[in-house]
Amino acid sequence: MTIRVLLADDQALLRATFRILIDSDPHMTVVAEAADGQEAVALTLEHRPDVVLMDIRMPGTDGLAATAGICARTDLSGTRVLILTTFEDDENVALALRSGASGFLGKDVGPDVLLAGIRTVAAGDSLLSPTATRALITRFLASPTDDVPLAAPERLALLTEREREVMALAALGKSNQEIADHLVVSPLTVRSHVSRAMTKLNARDRAQLVVIAYQSGLVRPNLGS
Repeated sequence: MTIRVLLADDQALLRATFRILIDSDPHMTVVAEAADGQEAVALTLEHRPDVVLMDIRMPGTDGLAATAGICARTDLSGTRVLILTTFEDDENVALALRSGASGFLGKDVGPDVLLAGIRTVAAGDSLLSPTATRALITRFLASPTDDVPLAAPERLALLTEREREVMALAALGKSNQEIADHLVVSPLTVRSHVSRAMTKLNARDRAQLVVIAYQSGLVRPNLGS
């Protein structure tokens, strides 16, 4: 299966470089390029890519607004957004996740890391490492801004006890293998619990599931760490 990618970056040279790299992978292809956020949303609607590789800082509609516009549409539920930017700070990571992004990479990553990131996000997984997840949640997602509503704790009633347990461990930044070792189950079982929790809570991916875990109060950050 070929992963279809849309590039959104205001720098034509970077888009050309990314296109060459992505098209060099026999299992990926670039279907369109956008120079700003508004164009990214329009081309995503037109081409329905599997992954949008999105820059944050673009003229007019920026990457975060474009990400929110894409992720808010139910008819684009099959499209994942991977943020790729030079502005690699925790606040941008938090804003990207709140907007619905599935992953976040700095533009200084190597070619292999970028291609692996696209594959990871296309598979429906979050690209954040456990360490990055813990730091991110502790600093930002635990204190949402006024325009970001909290996830209602009542939503957790939809989950089984084991699904809540797995969701809480994921929110602590643990990988599927670490959760499996902790619960003495297989990684496949963990993945199934994560998938069911995502479905019940209407989370697009693991990253949003982690956000919901903190916003609903299932897990509370250790602000002293």
